[in-house]
Amino acid sequence: MNGSGDSAGDEAAQDAERVRGLAAGDDSCLRALYARHAPWIFALALRSLERASAEEIVQDVFVALWRNAARFDAERGSVRGWLSVIAQRRISNELRGRSRRPKLEPQDAGGGLEAVDPAPGPAGLAWQEYRRTAVRSALETLPREQRQALGLAFLEELSHEQVAELLGLRLGTAKSRIRAALAKLRAPLAPLVAMLALVALSGAIGLLLRERATSSLDERAIDLLTSSEVVPLRLESEATAGSGIHATYRALPGAPLAVMTYTHFPAAPAGASYQAWARHGSVYTPIGSARPDAAGHARIVAEGAAFAAAPDALMVTLEPGSGSAVPTGPVVVAWPKPQQ
Repeated sequence: MNGSGDSAGDEAAQDAERVRGLAAGDDSCLRALYARHAPWIFALALRSLERASAEEIVQDVFVALWRNAARFDAERGSVRGWLSVIAQRRISNELRGRSRRPKLEPQDAGGGLEAVDPAPGPAGLAWQEYRRTAVRSALETLPREQRQALGLAFLEELSHEQVAELLGLRLGTAKSRIRAALAKLRAPLAPLVAMLALVALSGAIGLLLRERATSSLDERAIDLLTSSEVVPLRLESEATAGSGIHATYRALPGAPLAVMTYTHFPAAPAGASYQAWARHGSVYTPIGSARPDAAGHARIVAEGAAFAAAPDALMVTLEPGSGSAVPTGPVVVAWPKPQQ
């Protein structure tokens, strides 16, 4: 038996397990995936781009992985293959974007130069973003296989060939799923498309800017989570010992950013949410509120000057509504671990 083949199989299985862990809220899995795959992704990007852009490609790929870990299906292919498709698409987009940037062309008179920009204007960008949002909502109405294929084609902007490769399908099957999905989406998308004419352009551009701001925050969170200097702090309680319920806080001294994950939390009561807090001295800073998903997982990325300093204590409390200004509800988990 080929030892190297066994090793490759073991590594692929470990990758798949780490992506499942990441999808379950264990951000420590991201560091292992980053250490294993970032070097070859960087080398791949460096073949077509300069160093700074290649580094941005690596960042983009891991933001996509962090956001979409739950969509990975090991039966459809390996993590490496999945990341390769994402990286190649990001590289292609970057090169295509450069070809659209303003070019200097001679004017008809005077021999001067003028900038010609063939890229979409603000209205075009607004339409592109609105289309993505509309399709993302409508996708939820589709069967899983059709949703997966169409999501890759529209939201990830992959070609039919790339969709087939990523999902391990014949090209004809991938095309059939995408066509069937589009046919089912005609009705739910019709009112959404009609609404575009009623949306003010300024509002659409604001949506685009908020999306970019979220991406930037996620990118900085990836930097934090993959840093070897981060020491995770685990929040637990005696009351939940043995149940697996815990939260994990990650921050880097000097950086105004923090990531809190909830693991195996029970569903919050109607009208309530789990709110995380960092205490410095006698001052409590809210990290954020979340309602865990069906598996009991949630993630909060918070930004603020208070998070640049190491906390004296951390806790998650059950609070009414969207949160409180100060902790008032019962403590679910805390660091240091509270004693009963």
